[in-house]
Amino acid sequence: MLRSVKQQNLAHEGYIYATYGDVKYLKSAVASVVSLRRHDNERPVALLCEKQHLEYLEEHGLSDVFDVIHILSPAHTSIVGFKHNLHEYLVFDRNLFLDSDIIWCKDPDPLWQSFNPHPFTITGTQVSDNFFGGPKNIGILADIFLRRRQRTLKKFGLTYLSRVQTGMIYARDYSTTKKVCTLAQEMLSRKDETHFRSRTLEHGRSEESCEWSLAMAMAKLNIPVYPWLQGHTSPQLDYIGDLTSHDPDFEYVVCTYYCDEFVYNFRGLKNSFIRNLLIKLFSFIPGKGDYLQATPYCLHFGWYHEKQPFNQFAEKTWNRLKSNKSEFNLLDQKDRLANPSHA
Repeated sequence: MLRSVKQQNLAHEGYIYATYGDVKYLKSAVASVVSLRRHDNERPVALLCEKQHLEYLEEHGLSDVFDVIHILSPAHTSIVGFKHNLHEYLVFDRNLFLDSDIIWCKDPDPLWQSFNPHPFTITGTQVSDNFFGGPKNIGILADIFLRRRQRTLKKFGLTYLSRVQTGMIYARDYSTTKKVCTLAQEMLSRKDETHFRSRTLEHGRSEESCEWSLAMAMAKLNIPVYPWLQGHTSPQLDYIGDLTSHDPDFEYVVCTYYCDEFVYNFRGLKNSFIRNLLIKLFSFIPGKGDYLQATPYCLHFGWYHEKQPFNQFAEKTWNRLKSNKSEFNLLDQKDRLANPSHA
């Protein structure tokens, strides 16, 4: 599908964003690239989008924010449609697929180096919690007592289920990527045989999740996840308002990172009083309250109730670029295409 793009003289490593639907997702991708260029002004960035998004970029004179722009197939303009067909969009030799609601916080060179051994991987944790793909409320107790998770694994011939966070996906091998995506499609088609619930049942969600099906496909193919939580070297951490310190433009970001994963998982609780109370209670156990101040490679605004700061940043960045396009140094981007330096 991208043969014409592959023939261009592009760098071997590059970033890929995909946008469709509401134009706010396009603005988010633009803002994410602006944050990326603070730390990496060499590797190219590709945008895969709907035709309307390209037209909107051109209308506002911002299409040069991206080095490569390709129109998505209409069948792929959804979370599942795109992320279950990543093999169709390997623009570079080594590709880093990113969600648009991400802010880059530091030099990604070490991150790229750590991805090199993997033909395909997704950030995640080796073992998923019970909430992964399940009810996000007290209904989870029925899944636990009835051992629905274990029954799903047994039915599909799996011995474990990882938790994947698809805001960051690395792919360099077409064959491996296609195998994962094809198997994930099959897993999703058999959803009724699993314990997983549709993500559309969650407040604020209108699209089906791609994550549990990709996690099952990777487990079936013996493909490891890339460790999501690594302290100071974490590829991405969630934005939680009272656990994140930053300036208005997110140029300096520090996250409070609890070293015990069980305690750190409390970050997902919407009620900060309950979250802080639980953390304080568990802190009586030696080691449970230990934490560090970490700056991840990416700050991810994945929690629906924590998106407002990023939306404000994206809108402000978009308006600033429209009024001062030279700020982004678009000419230098074109030079990068003619003189790729990353192997």
